[in-house]
Amino acid sequence: MNADMKTSVLAPDSQYVELAVEVFAMLADATRVRMILALRDGELPVNALAEIAEKSPAAVSQHLAKMRLARLVATRQEGTKVFYRLQNAHVWQLVADAIHQAEHSLGTAPNHGMAPHAPREAGE
Repeated sequence: MNADMKTSVLAPDSQYVELAVEVFAMLADATRVRMILALRDGELPVNALAEIAEKSPAAVSQHLAKMRLARLVATRQEGTKVFYRLQNAHVWQLVADAIHQAEHSLGTAPNHGMAPHAPREAGE
């Protein structure tokens, strides 16, 4: 393995692998995925997210608390209302990619080949 691959954050021995697994665990819930999709275009209060997710505001608040601890969402308070927004675009991209993968799994998306990463050669 070359030195660049050894120190890469995308290498199999990356220090970020376990944290990435935690992110995937946070996204392994349909309610959270729906909320992330809803937050793509900006911030929303709990009641709006509850309506979109078709869950009670209390249940949505519990999900948001976990997502906030995982640093997937951030908050802004305006009076007594708390607005939630995505911490960054990466979490939305993960969800979008997962949905596109689901489309491919069902055969409803056009085949556009592999990701633009070069294949690794034998022995690397």
